Amino acid sequence: MDEKISLEAIALYGDAYAEKVLKGFFESKGKINGSEILTLSNVQQVNLFVVRELFRAWKDEIKKLKSPYFDYEHAEVKEALENYMGVVSKNISIDRAHFAPLLKKASSQALLVIFDPLDFYSMLIQGKNNKLEVEPFREEIRYLKVNKAPLERMLQKLEEKGVTEIPGNEAFAILDQILDEVNFTPEDVDEYLTQFSQVVPLDPARFYVIKNAETVFKTPSPEVKAQPVIEKEPELVKPVPINTVPVVEEKPAPSPQPVRANTPRQPQPAPTINDKLSRESKPSLVDNFQKIAKIKESLSINQKFMFTKVLFHGDFELFSKAIDRLDQLDSFNAALKYIDDEYAATWDRDSEEFHEFMELVEKRFG
Repeated sequence: MDEKISLEAIALYGDAYAEKVLKGFFESKGKINGSEILTLSNVQQVNLFVVRELFRAWKDEIKKLKSPYFDYEHAEVKEALENYMGVVSKNISIDRAHFAPLLKKASSQALLVIFDPLDFYSMLIQGKNNKLEVEPFREEIRYLKVNKAPLERMLQKLEEKGVTEIPGNEAFAILDQILDEVNFTPEDVDEYLTQFSQVVPLDPARFYVIKNAETVFKTPSPEVKAQPVIEKEPELVKPVPINTVPVVEEKPAPSPQPVRANTPRQPQPAPTINDKLSRESKPSLVDNFQKIAKIKESLSINQKFMFTKVLFHGDFELFSKAIDRLDQLDSFNAALKYIDDEYAATWDRDSEEFHEFMELVEKRFG
C-alpha cells in the first residue's frame, strides 16, 4: 500500500471549507433555519450530514426523557414524540457559535465518504462497543447520498436475516463479501472536487500520506561520533653503518595442515521473522514512530481488507483471531514468535502487505 488517507488533512480542509461557508452566510444573518441548512452548502452531502447531526442530537434528548411517573416507551407517547419532532424540525433556529461545530464535522465526514469510502464504512459498521445496530444503521443510510450502494445491500441482507444487531467483525465480513459481489468502485470524485474548490481550492493529493514500505524494522544503530584525526610525525629512518651486512632471520617452514575428511554440510534451519528483520538494512522509523495501544483499534478498513486477503488468504475470522492474540501479548519478541509459528510460513516476507502489518506490530510493542 503506497497511500493512506490522512484524517488530519481532511479535518483541516473541512474546517477551512466550513469557515468560508459560515462567513458567507452569517455576515448578513444571525441564525440559520432548517430550510436554509438544506441549501447552505453547494455540496449536498454536507447539508445532509448536518441534518443527520441534528437528528442525532434529537435522539439523545429523547433518551434523557425518563420518569418514574410517565411511560415514555408507550406506543402513543412515542408517536406523539415523533409528531413533536416533526413540528420542531420545522422551527430550527441555530446561531453561528452552535452551528459551526455541526458544519465542520459534516464537511469532514462528506470528504471522507467521497475520497475514502472504505474507512467511512468501517467507522459506520463498527458502531458502539463493536456492535452494529440495524435500526440506527438504517437511519444513517437515509442521510447518505454518495457511495451508498454497498451499505444499502448490507442493510438488505441484515433485514433478510431478521437480526437487530450483529458484532462488528461479522458486519465487516458481510460488507467484505458484498464489495466482492458487486465489484464496488467508488464514485468519480471530479464533480465533488469542482464543488469544493468553488469555495476553497482543493488538491486531493494533500489528503494522502505516501507510505514507503521499505522504512521499517531496522533497530537504530548508536550514533558514531567522528574521531579527531591526529597527524603522526614521519618516522626517521636510521642510517645503516657502512660495511655492515644486515642479518636476516630464517623463519621455520610452516608445518603441513592435517587433511580433513569431507563431511556433509548440515542443513540450515529456515530463517525466522526475527532473523530476517535483524538483517534488514532499511532506515529506521524512530524519527516519526508513534506507539499504538491496540493493533485492532488502529486498523483502517483498507488494511483489514488487504491483510485478510493477502496474508490470511481471505479468512477474516483467522485474521481477527491473530489480531486479538497479538494485542494480548506482552512483548515484541513474543509477537514475532507467534507470527513465525502460526502464519509466516505462507507469507511473502518481501510484500508491502507484510511490511505494513509488521510495522503495526512494531508500533504496538515499541
